[in-house]
Amino acid sequence: MAVTATITSKGQITLPRDVRKALGSNTVEFRVDGETVLLMPIRSIAGALGKYAGEKAPFKKIRGKVWEEVAGGEIR
Repeated sequence: MAVTATITSKGQITLPRDVRKALGSNTVEFRVDGETVLLMPIRSIAGALGKYAGEKAPFKKIRGKVWEEVAGGEIR
């Protein structure tokens, strides 16, 4: 599918309906490689940030660790 969109003076574009349906997402990522720009759908914000996530841990475990650090004087 190839479609054309106009960039406004504010740098905005309106994606045609068919493109929005094909993406299936309200959030997108632009990847620029030289003169090529790829528009990639992001299924969720967590999905977009997932590559930066560390080890997953249950909230109770995290809360317990913080309380241990507070009790030990490491955090005031």
